[in-house]
Amino acid sequence: MRISVLGSGSSGNSVLVQGGGTCLLVDAGFSGRDLERRLEQVGCPPESLSAIVITHDHSDHTRGMGVFARRHGTPLYLTGPTREACARLLKGGEEVRPYRAGFPFSVGDLSVEPFITIHDAVDPVAVAVVERRSRLRLGIATDLGRPTAQVRHALKDSDFLILEANHDEALLHQGPYPWSVKRRIASSHGHLSNHAAAQFAVELMHPRLTGVLLAHLSSECNDPELAKSVVEPRLREAGFRGFVGVALQDRPTPLLDVEDLRIRTGPDQFSLL
Repeated sequence: MRISVLGSGSSGNSVLVQGGGTCLLVDAGFSGRDLERRLEQVGCPPESLSAIVITHDHSDHTRGMGVFARRHGTPLYLTGPTREACARLLKGGEEVRPYRAGFPFSVGDLSVEPFITIHDAVDPVAVAVVERRSRLRLGIATDLGRPTAQVRHALKDSDFLILEANHDEALLHQGPYPWSVKRRIASSHGHLSNHAAAQFAVELMHPRLTGVLLAHLSSECNDPELAKSVVEPRLREAGFRGFVGVALQDRPTPLLDVEDLRIRTGPDQFSLL
């Protein structure tokens, strides 16, 4: 299994997952052209995608889904309520495949396990993606107001985690947003802070976990070095010796090979992506 976060933050989110002969996008929050450019940067031809799975209706996760699907004939997986909320992005020429939280489905060599999350969207889900041959498991949880028992259960056996670290509490308090927006972000239906992400990452540690990639950082109320400086020490103190990185908004991460990370890397060999 190989993974690249094509970009993550308030302006757009998309994750590329490759397993076996299958390439899958989770979310498509950039324009169609920008998605193509970012895919090409990591060596993935846009026409090679088997599907796009959309987790919820917010524009930073959906912006390019319709135009990309129409241009390349890529199937779109949407829950019913999310499809209704995104109707303006769909022109009728897309192949839309419905799914529901709690019901896994297959895309080529990958199995997608969607589960309910707490966020202020119409029908928010997060997903675990499993490569069927190797059984490697990727957990993706951004836009996560709070970790519920169901979320913990879905992510507990992940070999690699992409986890939200949206904001620093002090920077959010001091930031430029209206108080109504600040309350939303900090609420149980908003986003995880750096400290909440650190606590959740420690809770999800187990012997096979080989990497944690922090994502969906706020450009106004966080900083990549700050997020890493909060989360990584907590993981190291708890005994974690794997990869810790940060996904950025303006460029893709390199393709990360989960099995290769497990075999060849140690705790001192990583720098900020």
